[in-house]
Amino acid sequence: MRLLFLRLATPVSLPFMGRASRVSDRGGVLGRSRKTPPRSLRESPSPGGEGKERLRLSLACIVALATMLTASVDLRAARADIVINVDQGATQPVPIAIPAFGGAAMAAQISGVVSADLQRSGLFRPLDPATFPALGPDLNVKPGFDAWKAISAQGLLTGAVSVDGDGHLRASVRLWDVYAGEALIGTEFTSTPANWRRVAHKIADAVYAKLTGQSGYFDTRVVFVAEGGSKARPVRRLEIMDQDGANPSYLTDGSYLAFTPRFSANSQEVAYMALRPTGSTLYLLNIETGRQESLGRFPGMVFAPRFSADGRKVAFSLEKDGNTDIYVMDVASHAAARLTSDAAIDTSPSFSPDGGQMVFNSDRGGSPQLYVMNASGGGVHRISFGSGRYTTPVWSPDGKLIAFTKQQGGEFHIGVMRPDGSDEHLLTTSYLDEGPTWAPNSHVILFSRDGGSGAHLWSIDVSGRQLVAAPYGPRASDPAWSALLP
Repeated sequence: MRLLFLRLATPVSLPFMGRASRVSDRGGVLGRSRKTPPRSLRESPSPGGEGKERLRLSLACIVALATMLTASVDLRAARADIVINVDQGATQPVPIAIPAFGGAAMAAQISGVVSADLQRSGLFRPLDPATFPALGPDLNVKPGFDAWKAISAQGLLTGAVSVDGDGHLRASVRLWDVYAGEALIGTEFTSTPANWRRVAHKIADAVYAKLTGQSGYFDTRVVFVAEGGSKARPVRRLEIMDQDGANPSYLTDGSYLAFTPRFSANSQEVAYMALRPTGSTLYLLNIETGRQESLGRFPGMVFAPRFSADGRKVAFSLEKDGNTDIYVMDVASHAAARLTSDAAIDTSPSFSPDGGQMVFNSDRGGSPQLYVMNASGGGVHRISFGSGRYTTPVWSPDGKLIAFTKQQGGEFHIGVMRPDGSDEHLLTTSYLDEGPTWAPNSHVILFSRDGGSGAHLWSIDVSGRQLVAAPYGPRASDPAWSALLP
């Protein structure tokens, strides 16, 4: 296996390392296969003494500012720190200059992906390269900051890419605070040339994290239902792609209908429901090997599987004898336990990050509403009390919010509320918005929107200001967002 290393060149520690792998068609379930990026990363020792590193990290903590109250960009003459807040949305995205990286053939492609990632977040505004002043060839030499101030750049990201004689790609980058005249990041990534896109996403994550104080979400993947066929003969296949729409690959062959894919905690497995004329089956699919195992064939309809945060359990809904209840299954033993026994329809369970609770929707009160219970069942209490119908709840990775779909007055919304039901906030409105899934940093939500011509994927930040069409064209629904790839 090939390894992806990180080496620090200047101030900031960014632990990344990984291996290359590919999705194979072993198991006979893949429509087409592709090489996939490295899956695990670890930290490589940083140069310099312990005291110097402590000083560097202190500087990093000072520069990476993000408040919880307002969205702002503040360049102060006294400290000249770049300040971005992600909780309220960026009313004025940070103008950042990203000149084409120099060196190897894919260097400009890497900087292009970094620029696209940052721009799509809505927090950054990459400047027009036609306005850029000339850069020197040495990344370690401070640029002439006055020239970059003249084009209103507040951040400057420079990079150089090379391919060694042993075939390793090396990407060195520097992030500069133009007004402070200081380097905020100095990092080098090593991988194989085939993994250049993942290196680009890691660079974008590093910039995002440094300037917002929050984890990035660019080095991730999305699995979803690819819709095709006709109304009479629908086709529903699972498809996986990078979060920016690159490297799409089918995970199922279309011989049966696939629904509700959900990632495991390590993002290496997907649980989903397969529907055939003979009934429904809950599957666990390893996206590394293509190996698929059945978690159980059920006489009724089984749907909405979702992993616990530790990946050891899967919660799902089962319609049996005219009643729909929530069950939980141990992944290792396949032993299942029934958690609800109400006469109403209980469905769409989602574990809290600590595994102690579960949110779900139920019509036991007369219309679909959101309820929370202990993960072992019991302690059921309602948390939604607004008008309309609440469905598809999902707990945020940081545990602070629950996203949901709300139908009200002939319109659909994606909304969020706190786990106690307070602070409900509707983020979107359209003919049909549904199926929210969280980015790993808990600040962006992906969902499907159907304006009448078929479902497509969109994203919205928790402020409700950054609504972006996902870079994927064909009809797509029911997305699930992976954790950051290790």
